[in-house]
Formats: sequence, structure tokens, C-alpha cells
Amino acid sequence: MIYLVRHGEAAASWGNHPNPGLSDLGHKQAEAAATALVDLGARSAVSSPMQRCRETAAAFERLAGVTAQIEPVVSEIETPEGVGDRVEWLQSYMAGTWDAEGAAHDAWRKKIAQALALLPDNTAVFSHFVAINAVVSLIDQDSRTTVFKPGHCSITKVDFSGAVPRVIEYGSQAATRVL
Repeated sequence: MIYLVRHGEAAASWGNHPNPGLSDLGHKQAEAAATALVDLGARSAVSSPMQRCRETAAAFERLAGVTAQIEPVVSEIETPEGVGDRVEWLQSYMAGTWDAEGAAHDAWRKKIAQALALLPDNTAVFSHFVAINAVVSLIDQDSRTTVFKPGHCSITKVDFSGAVPRVIEYGSQAATRVL
């Protein structure tokens, strides 16, 4: 089982800060997620290099006595060249489909799935809203770029043990401000 964990609540939005850490609430969410992950049997960790993911992973690292491997492929989606307003672009992107808006990023989502498939069983992966949706949409063969809205520190369970990966359980959803 691979556990896809969305980072905790950030201290600032993408429109205000390119790489914010966690808010006070985000740190509390990270502690709760760490406990849940240990209870689920997570034994290793991978994290996006973004500060909010690193801080979310830190709670699990302390509790589980492990060090997360930093993996850029599970980081935020890259903004295409020539985009002036990332927030506006991302909102439009997330309302679309992989066939339209996401076609240029199809290789990215396939790289994420390939990287996850190589991880040891029971690994927690600290990542982002769009990256998690990229993986589950690929696995479920769903053309929408936003399949579900993972809440902060939600845990999505994906089984990569068989010939075909399966989403076992989507993480909790919340009315979350993504940007």
C-alpha cells in the first residue's frame, strides 16, 4: 500500500507566496496524519521538496523514526512557459480534463505513477492536491484533472502490488481553498 498524503494547511496561498510552510493548524493536521499513518502501518516516507510537504512529513519522520526521501517528481505541477498568472491558470487547469488542459503534463503524471510503483510497500508520500489527482485520475482512467478534492493531510490509499494499480480509498475531502 502507498499512502498519498496531501500536505497540511499552508501559512500562505500560492498567490501570496511561492513556497509557504505550514500554518499552526497545518502543523496540528500533520501530527494527526502522522499518528494515522503509523497506525496504518506506514514504515517509510517520500516527500515533495516543497516546504509545506517537508513540514508535514517531519511529523511522521519524528513519530516513525524515519527520514523521508525527497522526490521532486511528486511536487507541484510546473507552470507552463508564458503563463503570467499562475493562480488563474491553475484554476482553469483544475476545472478541465487531461485531454485538454492536461495533455502537456501527461508525461509528468505518468512519471509520478511510475515512481510510486517502485516504492516499498507501506510508504507515505507527502505531496500536493494536483499531483494526487494526477495519479488517481491515471489509475482510474478518469479524464478529469480534478477527480476529488483531498483535504489537508488527507490520506489516499493506493495499491501498487498487482499488475494494475488500484485506488483503494480516496482521502477525506474538505471545502478547502486550494489557491
